[in-house]
Amino acid sequence: MASSRAVADRLGSVPNAESSAPASAASDLRRLAAALTDSAPMNWVITGDSITHGLVHTQGGRSYPEHLHELIRGELERVRDVVLNTAVSGNRIVDLLDDWDRRVASWNPDVVTLMIGTNDASDGGPRPVITSTEYAASLREFVTRVRALGAVPVLQTPPAVDVCNAPERARIGEFAEAVRQVAASEDVILVDQYARFAELGAGGVPWGLMNDPFHPNTVGHAALAVELANALGIRPAGPRARTFPLLEGLVANSRLNP
Repeated sequence: MASSRAVADRLGSVPNAESSAPASAASDLRRLAAALTDSAPMNWVITGDSITHGLVHTQGGRSYPEHLHELIRGELERVRDVVLNTAVSGNRIVDLLDDWDRRVASWNPDVVTLMIGTNDASDGGPRPVITSTEYAASLREFVTRVRALGAVPVLQTPPAVDVCNAPERARIGEFAEAVRQVAASEDVILVDQYARFAELGAGGVPWGLMNDPFHPNTVGHAALAVELANALGIRPAGPRARTFPLLEGLVANSRLNP
């Protein structure tokens, strides 16, 4: 297994854990921007629950991690980078923490993005109901572990939910707010997918982006990919840059409620 210093070498700086200044969202973005201009390959771990897992609800289309893969390894021509999706459908944050080595640490990541919370917010089914405070504590543990690896943590809020048809997930807004609060208190990069979906739905459910009350469809994954890539400064230019206009066009044509 590579050391945190080896990871830092790929990011072009000393690891966060050994830096004289505390890590921050701003310093993480600077490290990432520098690394994207360097030839040293990076390992990207994209993880979460069924939304990130990307099965079924894209109906054969690409998920947002697959779009990120094309942007990084295709249009940026970073062909030696590895973009790995370790999300598992049905998971909560504690499931990821309990399987940390397999899901995150063993891949020696430089960047770890997390979108999870749709299942954590549920008060239906056989699993214990947890509070947003308990969820936030687990998110803080996630950030601590990622930074201990010398990697850049990225927190994403889960997308908005149609609570009329998924009342067991009515607390999703509260859990999205918990992600924002943890991102602010831990000073990590935040991608507010919940706010973006609410904006695209003009305050309602953006049904053009959804396959069911809480799973985005192919167009929804295009929206997720655009928001994440923009936040990370991944914006290819030149003749190979075809994906962004395609994704933005899909979202623009599907964002309004029917």
